[in-house]
Amino acid sequence: MQSERFIERHGGRIGNISVYGQESNPTTWRLAAMNMAIRGIDFNFGQEPANSFTNDQHPDLRADFVMANPPFNMKEWWSGKLEDDPRWRYGTPPERNANFAWLQHMLYHLAPNGSLALLLANGSMSSNTRGEGDIRRALLVNDLVECMVALPGQLFTNTQIPACIWFLTKNKKARAHGESKLRDRSGDVLFIDARNCGYMKDRVLRDFTDEDIEKIAGTFHKWKRGMDMRTRQDFVSLQRWMRLMRAILC
Repeated sequence: MQSERFIERHGGRIGNISVYGQESNPTTWRLAAMNMAIRGIDFNFGQEPANSFTNDQHPDLRADFVMANPPFNMKEWWSGKLEDDPRWRYGTPPERNANFAWLQHMLYHLAPNGSLALLLANGSMSSNTRGEGDIRRALLVNDLVECMVALPGQLFTNTQIPACIWFLTKNKKARAHGESKLRDRSGDVLFIDARNCGYMKDRVLRDFTDEDIEKIAGTFHKWKRGMDMRTRQDFVSLQRWMRLMRAILC
């Protein structure tokens, strides 16, 4: 639905996109399909409700854009049939935490020039449990990580723990991108500290203003397209966070 609104705001055609997804809960699966049908969006949510890890409904899909908010720190996910799965190209995820399983599942389904945004628990940036640090290092060595955004806590109704957004791509080379041109970002990673952004919507829930979102997104877009020295003040406040994040991720 948000993609539809984005396309409308930018004068595009909703018929130019197809939405793919997967859901294991039958009720949620049917509601999502009904939502797409009502809005006339071309979609494919698989033949049936199914587990993304053990019954991938889109094995050949390579998507241009991947957006996902999987369960944080999911413990009950592993199956013996997942041993040596081709999705674990950068390391087998630990059996008691699916964070890096979700990340690699999404990365596996990303097109060569695609972009991926994945919301995960903050611990995914620092945990070294059962090889997670090795997977994180492999993602960096292979130059797949484009940007990390640290978010404040209390953004979600079902958990108060802080989260982060991983932005990944398989191609950081200079290329045309719609009406703009992306610079060569090979070897570069942008770190954005947004922990102090937003406002308390009520006593327990924090939310972002449109200005907060525009500032974060605008910083990322300027970095991808080539930073003018006149905009450098946008990045000065990030330097301390960048040093910390590099130490964590490397």
